[in-house]
Amino acid sequence: MGHLAFFHRTPGHPPLRGKHRAPSLEQPRLTPGEGAPRRRAPGRESSSAGPRLVGIVLLAPALAAVLAVSLYPVLRTLWLSLHDAGFATGSRFTGTANPSRLLGDDLFWNAWWRTVAFAFGTTLVETALGIGFALVLHQSFRGRGWARAAVLIPWAIPTVVTSRMFGWIFDGQSGVANYLLTRLHLTDGYINFLGDPHTALPTIGLADVWKTTPFMALLVLAALQTVPRELGESAKIDGASPWCTFRCVTLPVIAPALLIAALIRVLDAFRVFDLPYVLTGGGPADSTETLSTFGYKTLFSGLELGYGSMIATAAFITEVLIAAGFAYYLSRRYRALEG
Repeated sequence: MGHLAFFHRTPGHPPLRGKHRAPSLEQPRLTPGEGAPRRRAPGRESSSAGPRLVGIVLLAPALAAVLAVSLYPVLRTLWLSLHDAGFATGSRFTGTANPSRLLGDDLFWNAWWRTVAFAFGTTLVETALGIGFALVLHQSFRGRGWARAAVLIPWAIPTVVTSRMFGWIFDGQSGVANYLLTRLHLTDGYINFLGDPHTALPTIGLADVWKTTPFMALLVLAALQTVPRELGESAKIDGASPWCTFRCVTLPVIAPALLIAALIRVLDAFRVFDLPYVLTGGGPADSTETLSTFGYKTLFSGLELGYGSMIATAAFITEVLIAAGFAYYLSRRYRALEG
């Protein structure tokens, strides 16, 4: 007990100092870099080659799938576009024969211009309507959740079902549209909407607008959620009208997202196939022939694999140019905002 009494502090005595100080029971904490060097876990290497290799191995299946379903068909189509190919005759390299034929084909250029006009026209109308619906759905009112769900119904309906529905509505003899127009005395007689070259393509465009406007409204609504409320409140305090607030405050903020949504919609509308194929089959008198239906008929009806692949290649190049134009405009806009 003598050694315990030696460290015992009695009242009135100062604490022990120097070599007679009691040892601390608490272990000292070492900061990084002090004390003994840390030992690495067995099998752990300093190089990052191991994790990088694991990442490459994990990404390999997804990368192989993407290459199989996207890159290979594109390269195969490009290869076929330079050949005179058929199901029974095989393929023969023809060089620039198919591109030269394409440049002089009036049917191709008519379908190309019609497809471009259809894509940009429907996208413009859908964007304007989508902004309107999004601004309404962005407000707080009773039943807003139900209204948002109801707006998405046309977009959820399959395109073939939409085609058949609009075929019945705009039927030239017993359609609902003709019935309402005649009962309201807006027309003297029935209009053959899908059988007249002047009204067939606008009718298909109307069906596309009805189906895809909810998609644009959903994207614009998501962009509106990112606009700070303080901006609108400040504009309101300064006396700005609702239209001025939207044009000068809201629209510049959502413009990048709006352009990306328009790009997605233009590229999708440029590939339109099911609506004209189901409603008119490209007629009447090729007035609704698009690049997709024209290429389909050339490939599978005419069995011209080489020239049909050339049409598909032209459509692909056009979409790349459209995407490049949008990307260039977006990059310039971002640089202007940063500057």
